[in-house]
Amino acid sequence: MGFANFFKISAPAAKMVAADKVDKTYKRLRMQAFLSATLGYALYYVCRLSMGVMKQPLIDAGLLTATQLGVIGACLYWSYAVCKFISGFLADGSNIKRFMAMGLTVSVLMNFIMGILGVSALNGGMANTTLFILFAICWAINGGAQSMGAPPAIISLSRWFPLKIRGTFYGFFSSAHNIGEGLSFVFVGMLVASFGWKWGFFGAALAGILGILIILLFLHDSPESKGLPPIEVLAGEAEEKEQLTPDQKRAQTKRMQAAVIRNPGVWLLAGASAFMYISRYAINEWGTMFLQEVKGYDLASAAAIIGINPIFGIIGTVLSGWISDFMFRGDRRYPALTAGILEAIALALFLFGGPSKWLNILAMVLFGIAIGVLICFVGGLMAIDLVPRQATGAALGIMGMASYAAAGLQNVITGVLLDKNIVDGIHDYTYVSIFWLGSAIIAFILPLFNWNRKQQVIE
Repeated sequence: MGFANFFKISAPAAKMVAADKVDKTYKRLRMQAFLSATLGYALYYVCRLSMGVMKQPLIDAGLLTATQLGVIGACLYWSYAVCKFISGFLADGSNIKRFMAMGLTVSVLMNFIMGILGVSALNGGMANTTLFILFAICWAINGGAQSMGAPPAIISLSRWFPLKIRGTFYGFFSSAHNIGEGLSFVFVGMLVASFGWKWGFFGAALAGILGILIILLFLHDSPESKGLPPIEVLAGEAEEKEQLTPDQKRAQTKRMQAAVIRNPGVWLLAGASAFMYISRYAINEWGTMFLQEVKGYDLASAAAIIGINPIFGIIGTVLSGWISDFMFRGDRRYPALTAGILEAIALALFLFGGPSKWLNILAMVLFGIAIGVLICFVGGLMAIDLVPRQATGAALGIMGMASYAAAGLQNVITGVLLDKNIVDGIHDYTYVSIFWLGSAIIAFILPLFNWNRKQQVIE
C-alpha cells in the first residue's frame, strides 16, 4: 500500500448491514465517532498548549526571553496556519481515522523530544541559543502535525450527522477545545509547578498517546465504510440514487472546493476568527504570566485561574449549538454577536481590573463562556453553514489558516512589546492590553458585514 493510498477515504464495505439493523448500527457507530473525535481532539490540545504554563519558569531560569518565547509560539501557529489550509483540502477525501491519528503521533513525538532537550539544557549541556533554535524547529513541526486534528474531526460530523442536529453536536464537539485547554493548564500546570517545566512536555506526550488509542479504536471513516447507506439517505435528506465513481466524487469535491475559495463570506468570517484568536491565545499563551507579573500570583494559582476559562468554555460550546439549532432555528448570528460583546467585556475586566481573586475568576468565567460560543460559531460552524457538505474541509482550511496566522502574529507582537516595555525589571502590559482588547472588539464587528449572506449553492 502506497503512502497516498494509505490516507485515501475508505471504500464502501463489501457487505451491507442488514436492513433491520441499520438504524441501531448507525446510531452506535455515530456516537462512537463523535466521542472519539471530541476526546481525541481535546488531547491534541494538550500537546499544543503545553508550553503555555512554562513561560515564566523558562524566563526565570534564564534560558529564554519573552521575545524568543513569542517566536517559538509563532512558529507553531504559522506552521499550523499553512498546514491547516492544506490539511483541510486533503481531509475532505481522506481516511479520517488514519489522518487524525498520524497528526497526533507526530505531535506526541515533538513534545517528548522537547522534554529531552529541556533535561539537557538544565544540566548545562546546551547553549541557550541552541535551545531556542531547536525548540522553534520542534514547535513548528508540532504546528504542522496539529493541523491534522480539526479537519478530520469536524468532517466526521459531516459524514455521520444529519443537518438538522449538526449544530448541536458541533457545539458538543467544540468543547474539545476547552477540555484540552483545561487539561493543559491544570494537569500540565501541576506537573510544571511540582517537578519543573520539562515535565510539562512529558505529561503532554502521555496525554497524546491516550488520544491516539481513542482515535484508532473508535473513530470510523464513513457510514459507507461500515456497510451503511450514505448519510443523506440515513438522515432522510435525499433519496438513494446512483453512486458516483471515486473519480467523479473527487472531481465534484475539487469543483466545490474551488468555489469555496471564491466565497467572500468565508473570508470575512476568517478575518473575524483571526482577531478572535488573537485575544483567545493572548490569554492562553500569556495569561498565566500576566497574573504572575502584574497581579502578584504564584505559578500554580495563576495557572488555576486561567484554567477556569476553558472549563467554563465547555458551557458556551455545549449550549451554543443547541441554542442556535432549537431556539434560533439554525441562525448563529445573534448568539455570536452577544458572545463577542461579552468576550470584550470580560477581557477588559481581566486586564484592567484589580488583583482580587474573585474578580479575576469572574473575568475568566465570562471569557470562557464567550470564547466557547465564538469558537463554535465564528471559528467554524458559520463558515460550514455557508458551503456544501463536500467542501467542509476546504472552509475549515481557510478559517484555520487565517486564525492561526493571527495567533502566531499575536505571539511575536506580544513578546516584542513586553521586552521593549520593562519597568523596574517587570514587563509593562499597557500596550499589550490595548492590542488584545482591540482585537476582541474587531472580532465581533466584522461578522456584522456578513449578516444577510445565504448558503452557497453550487450546481
